[in-house]
Amino acid sequence: MDIRRVGSQPSGKGPSDYFTGTVRIDPLFEAADPARVAGASVTFEPGARTAWHTHPLGQTLIVTSGKGRAQRWGGPIEEIHPGDVIWFPPGEKHWHGASPATAMTHIAIQERQDGKAVEWLEHVRDDQYES
Repeated sequence: MDIRRVGSQPSGKGPSDYFTGTVRIDPLFEAADPARVAGASVTFEPGARTAWHTHPLGQTLIVTSGKGRAQRWGGPIEEIHPGDVIWFPPGEKHWHGASPATAMTHIAIQERQDGKAVEWLEHVRDDQYES
């Protein structure tokens, strides 16, 4: 058994290479090999968002507070709310973040494949975010 006590892992800032705006990442868990799953609580200030990205084994988001947005490549922007559970299949290009006026927090769960859980791509342009 492994218990991760609240506050035992430091918060981190979402790096500007992968995020637009102010983003805080609070690690929750990362299973040891041979397990592959990891999870974090991610808080986006209003207007903040990820860059476009994919996950080799998919990603689940569980919105815990606020109001956000998510979009898969070629699809419409979807508004997301507390209690919503969003699944992005393996390899699906997507982004997610806060709404323009309201912060949003979600728990992000993904698995590593060959040691990698995400492939970061280009930033979401303002006109894409606002459309």
